[in-house]
Amino acid sequence: MRLNLPRACRPQYIRLQTTTPSSTRRTYAFQAPGGAVFKVFNSRSKWQQKERAAANPELSRQADYLKDEVAMRVCERLLDIKRHFPRVLDLGANSCNIARALTRENPDPDPATPTSPPLSNKIISLIAADSSATLLHRDASLPFNDQLDLTRQVLADDETLPFAPASFDMVLSSLSLHWINDLPGVLAQINNVLKPDSPFIGAMLGGDTLFELRTSLQLAEQERRGGISPHVSPLADVRDVGGLLGRAGFQMLTVDVEDVVVDYPDTFALMQDLQAMGEGNAVLGREMGAIGRDVLLANEGIYRALHGNEDGSLPATFRIIHMIGWKEGGNQPKPLKRGSGEVSLKDILEAK
Repeated sequence: MRLNLPRACRPQYIRLQTTTPSSTRRTYAFQAPGGAVFKVFNSRSKWQQKERAAANPELSRQADYLKDEVAMRVCERLLDIKRHFPRVLDLGANSCNIARALTRENPDPDPATPTSPPLSNKIISLIAADSSATLLHRDASLPFNDQLDLTRQVLADDETLPFAPASFDMVLSSLSLHWINDLPGVLAQINNVLKPDSPFIGAMLGGDTLFELRTSLQLAEQERRGGISPHVSPLADVRDVGGLLGRAGFQMLTVDVEDVVVDYPDTFALMQDLQAMGEGNAVLGREMGAIGRDVLLANEGIYRALHGNEDGSLPATFRIIHMIGWKEGGNQPKPLKRGSGEVSLKDILEAK
């Protein structure tokens, strides 16, 4: 899939691939809701990164291609839900990418329906919540704000939801949950603020996102400095997400992954865009300061040797974990009790 991006050093195009995670993928341990929280990320540093990125609106908007693309794919899941939602929360709204996606024309990718109304018609009121006031209000003057009832709310803490129980008909979240330390706790809070039989639809970075950059930087530092330090944040694996949703109380779970592969002219353009996205490294205990020039030059050569495309561009993989979970409700279909089946699956398989 090709996108027209605004300047020459932007990625040349984006390839989308739906993949199945390998059984050898790394996993990431999470604490259960209510238990001790193991801090991985520096929340203050992440807030500062987002504030700095939004302080340059033009550059920040140019680097929004990934968040806009994923927000559209999150919103497209609403096409399969035949109901309206009076009050909706966009948690970790960034620059209100979800709101923009909801208001775009003809959101249905089905060629049989070339014209379709905006998905904002399904929503009466949308509350966009984020801890970064500058990023949240970056596009407050753009036309999409007039196409839906949008309220912005600045959060004091990304991991604490200041909303009453059962106060939303749906919660959406796009590319923000991967920076949460207490992900089980936040999922439990999302379940708490939902009304019965209401959905949570989200997407987060996970798995081997930016594995090309991770491996090349490690080899470059090993070569030039004789050791390595973390420059790419640890992320959840798709196998963990389903279990976390279930432990948070969600029912009828759907979890799938797709890889968004973006081609860059060089590693410096990739790192510049990550900074403009507010997606820089925020791991606690990371080495402070800029990466050394010698390491960056070695990284460029190693990246090209290991991962480069034939046309000279460099691919960067962003693994997107999509998730849908429903708060338990009285009208939801329930699985039959164990042992109530009348037909043996073994007999059916042997008959074949």
